[in-house]
Amino acid sequence: MKPKLCQALLAAALLAGAAPALAHGNEAHAPKAGPVKKEQKDWGIAGDARAARRTIAVGMSDAMRFTPVRIEVRQGETVRFVVRNTGRVMHEFVIGTRQELVAHALLMRKFPDMEHDEPYMAHVPPGRRGEIVWTFNRAGDFEFACLIAGHFEAGMVGTIRVAAAPR
Repeated sequence: MKPKLCQALLAAALLAGAAPALAHGNEAHAPKAGPVKKEQKDWGIAGDARAARRTIAVGMSDAMRFTPVRIEVRQGETVRFVVRNTGRVMHEFVIGTRQELVAHALLMRKFPDMEHDEPYMAHVPPGRRGEIVWTFNRAGDFEFACLIAGHFEAGMVGTIRVAAAPR
């Protein structure tokens, strides 16, 4: 969710005296309706599943760790991430820059039940799996994290290195 939009929604909820919508319990989110929103981010753009030539399995555990913790891809590569929650609590896999993830983690601490659903996020109930298809069209070092309150702070973070395409 865009920071300004997220702030506006949170302010409106606070002014109205409403509690944020439940979204980070152990329930699965409702399926996405309509096409995936393809918005360019610093770390890439939502990918087309038919373009994914590689699948990367990522495990999430209640030890607040991802397996693997480091992922390498090539600029221009579309990857299908299959994330499996082997724990007993909800976990999520969110791709972003360090700055974006830190800001979102702070927001999640203040509003642990806030609802959001972006193509670079997978919320995965215990014993289930989720998928993200992402195109890494920009080189650089990025991260993935679980931003559920306390998980990020406990070290549930990994890195993605996107190697520049050869010229």
